[in-house]
Amino acid sequence: MREISRESNTLELIASENFVSYPVLEMAGGVMTNKYAEGYPGARYYGGCEHVDEAENLARERAKKLFNCEYANVQPHSGSQANMAALMTFVNVGDTIMGLDLAHGGHLTHGSPVNFSGKLYNVVSYHVSKDTGRVNFDEVQKLAKEHKPKLIICGGSAYPRFIEFEQFHEIASENGAYLMADIAHPAGLVATGIHPSPMSYCDVITTTTHKTLRGPRGGMIMLGKDVENPWNIKAPKSGRIKMVSELLNSMVMPGIQGGPLMHIIAAKAVAFGEALKPEFNSYAQQIVNNAKAMANKLLTRDYKLVSGGTDTHVILIDLTNKGVSGKAAENALERAGITVNKNMVPFDQRSPFITSGIRVGTPAITTRGMAENEMNQIVDKIDQVISDIDNDITINRVKMEVKSLCESFPLYRELHD
Repeated sequence: MREISRESNTLELIASENFVSYPVLEMAGGVMTNKYAEGYPGARYYGGCEHVDEAENLARERAKKLFNCEYANVQPHSGSQANMAALMTFVNVGDTIMGLDLAHGGHLTHGSPVNFSGKLYNVVSYHVSKDTGRVNFDEVQKLAKEHKPKLIICGGSAYPRFIEFEQFHEIASENGAYLMADIAHPAGLVATGIHPSPMSYCDVITTTTHKTLRGPRGGMIMLGKDVENPWNIKAPKSGRIKMVSELLNSMVMPGIQGGPLMHIIAAKAVAFGEALKPEFNSYAQQIVNNAKAMANKLLTRDYKLVSGGTDTHVILIDLTNKGVSGKAAENALERAGITVNKNMVPFDQRSPFITSGIRVGTPAITTRGMAENEMNQIVDKIDQVISDIDNDITINRVKMEVKSLCESFPLYRELHD
């Protein structure tokens, strides 16, 4: 109950978090957690899988409809595992890959040296431009031409703008590289057509199922179009694997996972069903409207935003001109009932444990029903805390105001009743 109270009485502004619906919550905590189901529907290694097969088939079909793709694997436990399976399918250990530098908005699994991706592959990182905060495509082209990567990753965890799939596709094609899109953050916006789709540009697409998609925590792999196995890889017993989808399936299980989490897969099916409803389109648009409203209000308060604003749900704030570190801002805001995360900004002079920025996002507060008027109020509260960061009186006053605002937009009435 303490976690319910925390979520109910604070403003959740972490861009990678959201609140699932009560039906998704019920399914994620349901009896399918008891069932082992190694393998795939119709070809399990365990008996008694007839009902979990239904759930997984439903999740896959709904995902394909939602994203207009030919293939979806809903078994990855996380976005990181989806990325691992995709990378291990398309490239060999030691091959060269390219991804957005973690400090410039990328993700750990895009080549960070502390991650499997940085340990298994030869990584060449590209960056954003200092003056625009957007991907430096002159650099991407130059690096691709020089290093001839086998695969290029586009997407990130702190990139406020639309992912430029078409430009990445042109560079990948010119240099003979596969293109992998990680749409973990904007997946809900992609599904509703608010964000451009990668399906016609990328060889493989990965995502999480939470964040803007508002499902349970998990991962997924998709193919816009399934194609024949270009590597002529053979399975030990069954002979040649004909399609890339088969390679991906075998890399997920038994390649990197055993039994999938059937309660989470069933919850994914519920969430995808919700995302297929017309009201989810309105919700996704409100996420972006709220982020833009918040960004505009922050600019009027002299906050520096990486790239100057946002196209999506993410806002990356550089606090250098405020004389406050990201860590200090995160801690003070949390004391005031506002949850954000410290985040490095491009060309940051501080360490990843301190940072010069914070990342904020609007999915969770939009789920609660908040709109542009509340965004202005929230920015006011953020500014009050950061401008008076060592004043406990200010922080405690803002905390009471936050609690009052949250009470006007209640969360999970079912759990309180």
